This record gives sequence, C-alpha cells and structure tokens, in this order.
Amino acid sequence: MKWLVGIFAAAMVCVVVYAGSAFVSLLGLVSAVRSGDAGQVMAKTDLPRVRHSLVDQVMSAYLDRLGQKRLVRPFERMAINAFGAAIADDLAIKFMTPENLSVLLKSGTVRNATENITFGTMSSLAELDISNIFVFAGRITLVKPVEFALRLGAGQDAGTVSMHFEGTTWKLSGIGLPPKVLASMVDRLPTR
Repeated sequence: MKWLVGIFAAAMVCVVVYAGSAFVSLLGLVSAVRSGDAGQVMAKTDLPRVRHSLVDQVMSAYLDRLGQKRLVRPFERMAINAFGAAIADDLAIKFMTPENLSVLLKSGTVRNATENITFGTMSSLAELDISNIFVFAGRITLVKPVEFALRLGAGQDAGTVSMHFEGTTWKLSGIGLPPKVLASMVDRLPTR
C-alpha cells in the first residue's frame, strides 16, 4: 500500500511540475510580448517550427483554393507541394522577422512589413487574460505530450499559438492563423 501511495504522489508531482513549467514559460512569453522586447520573444521562439507551421497552413489553404476552382490532379498536387512550398516558405521567412512576429503577438496584426502588406488581424497574445485560471485552462488543448495549443479567443477568427517542450523549457512552436487571414495570404500566391 505504501508503494501505491508513493507512486501516486510521485506521478502527481510530475504532473504539477510539467503543467507548472508550461504555465511559467507561457507567462514569460506573454510578459516579453507585452513589454515589446523582440529579442526576448525571439529567444522564446523556435523559429524553424513556427515557419514550418505557417508553410503547412498556407500550402493547405492554397491547395483548398485550387481544389475549389477545379480538380487538382495528383501530379499537380506533387508539383505544388514541391515548388509551392518554396514560395510559401519565402512568404513565411518574410513574415517571420522579429518585428513582424512581435507585432503579431502584441497587436494581432498579421503583416509583411518589407512589402507594407497587412493580411488581417487575430486576437493577440498580449491581451490574454491569465488571471482567471479556469478560463485559461479551458483554452488549452494538448496536441502531444510535449506540445499544447492555446486558443487566443472565443471566436473562429481568434487564432492559436502552440508551445513545444524543448530542452528544459517550453518555446513558441506555431501560430494558427484564422481562415480569413490565410485566405488573404493565399490570394497573393500565383494560381498556376
């Protein structure tokens, strides 16, 4: 019986440390975003993962747009995934500058400052209300044991952010853009 209580206590300690470390890392990211410190935001961000998540979203929306107008043949789908990913990756690289990422997380404005283009808005991470822990916990979705997604608002156009456990801390690993913003980004891509 002592072993069972000990195992249960150890498991509970692990769960508390796991959830606590995620919460503390998210608080650090929110604090860096609110203060406007682009360097701290970038230090708490896994840029390759964020860029990859954006490329996947843009490519998926692009394929959906092409499929709505006509049937996309398997060969075209393969070419789009090969060559289109390069175009979407270029778009994501321009989008992932420290300034653009800081503005997105602080104000919710999705933009490309180099070409002075605004794609739309979403809920901002800076406005996230962390004071009500139950509402906050209700917005969290466990994606994998080492990754969770956080809905930034109640509506469909709120957007999400994902945090991934890397090394000894959690880092921003993805930004889920609202459908309207994705549609605006995809409209700038060529149709052929």
